[in-house]
Amino acid sequence: MRFSFLAATALTASPVAAEFYLKEQFADDSWTSRWTESTKWKPAAEMGGWDWTTGKHFGIPDDKGIQTTKDHRFYGISAALTTPYKSSPDKDLVIQYSVKLEKKADCGGSYIKLMPGGKSFDAAKFGGETSYAVMFGPDICGSNKRTHVILNSEKKKENLMVKKDINCEKDQLTHLYTLHIKAADQSFEVYVDNKSVRSGKLEDEFEFLEPKEIKDPDQSKPDDWVDEARIPDPDDVKPEGYDDIPEEIPDPDATKPDDWDDEDDGEWEAPMIDNPEYNGPWVQKRIDNPDYKGPWKHPMIPNPDYVYDDNMYAVCQEECTHVGFELWQVTSGALFDDIIVTDSLEEAQKFAEETFFKKKDGEKQSYDDEKEEERKQREEERKKAEEEEEEEEEDYDEEEDEEEEF
Repeated sequence: MRFSFLAATALTASPVAAEFYLKEQFADDSWTSRWTESTKWKPAAEMGGWDWTTGKHFGIPDDKGIQTTKDHRFYGISAALTTPYKSSPDKDLVIQYSVKLEKKADCGGSYIKLMPGGKSFDAAKFGGETSYAVMFGPDICGSNKRTHVILNSEKKKENLMVKKDINCEKDQLTHLYTLHIKAADQSFEVYVDNKSVRSGKLEDEFEFLEPKEIKDPDQSKPDDWVDEARIPDPDDVKPEGYDDIPEEIPDPDATKPDDWDDEDDGEWEAPMIDNPEYNGPWVQKRIDNPDYKGPWKHPMIPNPDYVYDDNMYAVCQEECTHVGFELWQVTSGALFDDIIVTDSLEEAQKFAEETFFKKKDGEKQSYDDEKEEERKQREEERKKAEEEEEEEEEDYDEEEDEEEEF
């Protein structure tokens, strides 16, 4: 058997090593040298600060992240990638991080942004107006609970939101969010806690492209087109005197009571009853329209503006150099940790095993233990309240007995 040169090369070539553009675990207080708060975005009174903390519940002691601290505040913080990322046909993009909504969130974003800018990126002014390539992560406000996926289209010069909402987690535990943009087939996939929750082609799930077909502008519905399926029956005529039939009539079986006094009680009138001959308002019968042609469908033609875009995946055609959190939170307490930006989903999943999954069960146990203690405390308070109520009732009964004896 003979092998082609390409086949032999494929069998012997080493796999391309994954690249890491950022790994951040906030392991020690040196994180402040890498991350810059947005001090020139909003007035200081409107901005919230960040706390370096494990949070209330944790799986590993001293494993800290950064957490928003005050309700009804804007938050901005960013960091440079250790290596800039630039989209290319042989390079995927994976963004992954964990977030815990420690308070029960009623309104607030918890998404991450990937941004261009390079040396001109102004970290102090980073905010809602800063250009970005990707916005990804949960956003909760009232009944709207979604995981944002917004991608920049270089061709359209705008950011495009995924067409159909992706659900997000709403509890008070840490969850892992992963976005994988695949260059080879121009598709994407979103994972929550390493479980796929949405996948599809970029052209189907986002409005990167103009529609392939459009309505023919030279065509319109003919004036004589009949699209009324049923019409009034011309042979059905309202009977003469139909409208003269009253809805109610005097009860023919009623008689004036023997003790009725016309002078004192007024002229007696029989009570009214439903008229058995009254059939309600007359409605003309409807029949199938013999001229009905069905709904008119606008003829479609190829869209002259449709052009396939080979670079939909390329959200960072200009190098992406920074990540950041730019948020408004009515309810604070969002704790972020374990951020990775890479071109390998496999490496992101390995990182998740070393971080998120290593502490997930311990955190859940800590949370459950606290809830159980709270339940026990409520039960004790309830029993105490019942006992006090019973004692009050006994004291009241004793007082009544004493008064009766006296």
